[in-house]
Amino acid sequence: MRARSGLTRGLVVAAAVGVVSVGAPAVPRAEATTAAGLAQAAYTRMSNAQRIGQLFMVGTPATGLSSAAATAIGKYHVGNVILTGRSTVGAAPIRALTTRLDRLATGSATAGVPLWISTDQEGGYVQVLQGSGFSRMPTALTMGTWSTTTLTSSARTWGRQLRRAGVDVNLAPVLDTVPAATASTNPPIGHWQREFGHTPSVVTTKGGAFLSGERSADLAMTAKHFPGLGYVTANTDTTAGVKDTVTTTSSGSIAPFRSAVSNGVPIVMMSSAVYTKIDGSRPAVFSPTVITGLLRHGLGFSGVVMSDDLGNAKAVAAWSAGDRAVRFIDAGGDEVLTVNASTIPAMVTAVTARAATDSSFRGKVATAVMRVLTAKAAEGLLGARLKLDGSLGAHTISALQRWLGVSVTGTLNPTTIRALQTRVGTTPDDVWGPASMRALQLYLGIATDGARTWNSRTVTQLQGYLNTQL
Repeated sequence: MRARSGLTRGLVVAAAVGVVSVGAPAVPRAEATTAAGLAQAAYTRMSNAQRIGQLFMVGTPATGLSSAAATAIGKYHVGNVILTGRSTVGAAPIRALTTRLDRLATGSATAGVPLWISTDQEGGYVQVLQGSGFSRMPTALTMGTWSTTTLTSSARTWGRQLRRAGVDVNLAPVLDTVPAATASTNPPIGHWQREFGHTPSVVTTKGGAFLSGERSADLAMTAKHFPGLGYVTANTDTTAGVKDTVTTTSSGSIAPFRSAVSNGVPIVMMSSAVYTKIDGSRPAVFSPTVITGLLRHGLGFSGVVMSDDLGNAKAVAAWSAGDRAVRFIDAGGDEVLTVNASTIPAMVTAVTARAATDSSFRGKVATAVMRVLTAKAAEGLLGARLKLDGSLGAHTISALQRWLGVSVTGTLNPTTIRALQTRVGTTPDDVWGPASMRALQLYLGIATDGARTWNSRTVTQLQGYLNTQL
């Protein structure tokens, strides 16, 4: 698993603000291996286009890489991906897909900064990845009836399944509170039983247990949909002008988000509804009053602020694609999510153009880029990576041993072989032969080739996969 740096929220803020105020300073030697130092080093080596690309997350079907998403990464330098739709074929094809995606983060595309690969794995009706290797998860409302211990343990298992499939970020949990009396008439959350309970205290406790469990599996998590969709009567995905006329800055329904922030959630996703008692003039996703005022200053959140979908959602259809991206970043947001890859050219072009002519906006872009890079570094994405050379040398074996959780010796000893055989689902007999090779190839999601022992094709795929894990 990717080891986190233990970076504090305060250090994230200091790193981001410091970089923006002075441009791109050299990284002090003592900080070169901290999350802040790694982020600064990545920022420094990036072109302006590559920096802006870090502010976008593009959709691709979980069933395979789309050409539009590949173009977004290669041509527009987009640095993050969300797996969309539904996949029921199990974990192995997802491993192959995430390994392929990881390889797209080249020097020319992203300056070698790995993609954040995300998906929606809430449970119940919202579980993108299914099949062998993924437990079928109940709804959040059902999870909310479990003991905290059981839920935390189960979430750890679900999180480990995602991480071993090469996913870095789960766009969960939903921390919206839906009152019991109106749950059936709340289309985005209550109708699908996406809430953990009907009171802020239950949502805080059980949503927090889910968050804690999956975080312990080295997943980055996303608290959503701030400041809550529990009081709306329409779905922002399918309806324009959705309004919450109940929530205020001091509402109890803010409490689950406040708790998640206090417990170090790295990402908060914004709602696209309008909150008339907070800022009635624009959707929360475009509101500096909500993002900068309430979330940043009120809750003290210094991590990555992500939009809800700005590609296809009807709630934002009145604005052009480019204007959506600019408005979100101008309001204090960091990561533009669009499931519709065809919107990326217009969005990137608009942000680039605005940054070129508006110094204030340019500063916000720089701040947002550093937040994303620092968060990636804190999650372990900016560490050393294996070279894809097909050679089962000491570096590759050491990485394999770290992934398996056995002693790191750099040699393929019986302990490592048994652990790998167990991990890929074949008999642990200390003998690495045709059966083990077949099991490994199936685990990696590549075609079996009848190999009797290690070959460069399989080792190269293993190296690529390990880069998604360590």
